[in-house]
Amino acid sequence: MRSQSTTLLIIGGGPGGYVAAIRAGQLGIPTIVVEGERLGGTCLNVGCIPSKALIHAAEEFDKVRHYADGATLGITATGAHIDIARTVAWKDGIVKRLTGGVGALLKKHGVQVIKGWARVIDGKTVEVLEAGDDEPIRISCEHLLLATGSQAVELPFMPFGGNVVSATEALSPATLPRRMVVVGAGYIGLELGTAYRKLGVDVTVVEALDRVLPAYDAELVRPVATALAHLGIEVRLATSVLGLSHDGQAVRVRNSAGEESAIEADRVLVAVGRKPATAGWGLESLLLDMNGRAIKIDDQCRTSMRNVWAIGDLAGEPMLAHRAMAQGEMVADIIAGKKRHFAPAAMPAVCFTDPEVVVVGLCPPDALAAGLDCIVASFPFAANGRAMTIESTDGFVRVVARRDNHLIVGWQAVGRGVSELSAAFSQSIELGALLEDVAGTIHAHPTLGEAVQEAALRALGHALHI
Repeated sequence: MRSQSTTLLIIGGGPGGYVAAIRAGQLGIPTIVVEGERLGGTCLNVGCIPSKALIHAAEEFDKVRHYADGATLGITATGAHIDIARTVAWKDGIVKRLTGGVGALLKKHGVQVIKGWARVIDGKTVEVLEAGDDEPIRISCEHLLLATGSQAVELPFMPFGGNVVSATEALSPATLPRRMVVVGAGYIGLELGTAYRKLGVDVTVVEALDRVLPAYDAELVRPVATALAHLGIEVRLATSVLGLSHDGQAVRVRNSAGEESAIEADRVLVAVGRKPATAGWGLESLLLDMNGRAIKIDDQCRTSMRNVWAIGDLAGEPMLAHRAMAQGEMVADIIAGKKRHFAPAAMPAVCFTDPEVVVVGLCPPDALAAGLDCIVASFPFAANGRAMTIESTDGFVRVVARRDNHLIVGWQAVGRGVSELSAAFSQSIELGALLEDVAGTIHAHPTLGEAVQEAALRALGHALHI
């Protein structure tokens, strides 16, 4: 058996793994990354990036169809048509450029990439079977970083296959269905359900709980629910999925009253969550402490075994690419001898529905549950000039701050393009900003960001434009 050794061995080349490797390379740490599929992981290949590309294409197509009906802007367009194969090819081109860039960065920093499947032997030894090779490589390491990510949760009574798909298949459709049922009204289900509806597909969303986006508070969700109805997306809440019909052409459901019915569907997108990818690569041999399905880690991403680290989705919620990246960078720094701890003041979460939703820090219910006496103030986009000029006056910006010292503990926003406000939200909380700091900062006019300043001003009792 061939063998080699390294200081740092990373299993998984997704956002967490490749960022850890790049940083380790910058710090002069001999590093090997093992990736069984493509660099970039779920995020670059079948998640964050391709989904946003498809969402953008759907929005542009929907605009053309909208203008065909005589829009208020005075624009008229006819003959709207989409070639989904060309759309997917364009999306794939973006993915290829980004993953190629990751490979180039790893090479630039001296990181060795092995394309193959890893199997952990112990905390210092991993066997890797390269693609097309019958003999595995045995790699010994001083530090083992586990970054295998997550995978879509499958319903046991309606497994993936045929016309039942996960987000992976939904992002690369060969054809568009006429009718699609989306199981799950979380951010993945609503993002893709909205995109498909804008592409002309009849969409029905089925959710077991009593509202869409159940992880977000009701006030934030309300504009999204209104938009879904406006788009013509049927939403069935408090409804359980029972499985496919006998002919596979419908989804059987049961509502809260116990009544059963069937929803016709040419395709079914199951989006009921993701789980850490813990199976199939020998994790059990390490006997690590677990936190439910996830690996238990401390605030340095250390596991219960010395010099074995875990980051990203494998370490549980929140399953966010930017969390994995930050953790990966930190682990490389710690291995190089730097003193680091993972203790962000806030971590942004964005739902790319239409309208978009951003949450950073504490929402009002969270602050109340934490026993904080807070000021909560919102500023509506209906009073924002920039929102009017882009025909998107639904939604608002909301700030949550302690009443005693005006320290900002949370920001939320719902509206078109508000994902771009997430950086300002995160920075203000990370830097310990007070309401007075944001209220006294000059914001460019006309921008959506003015609503951020106005929300702070309103919390202080003197908003200027409402």
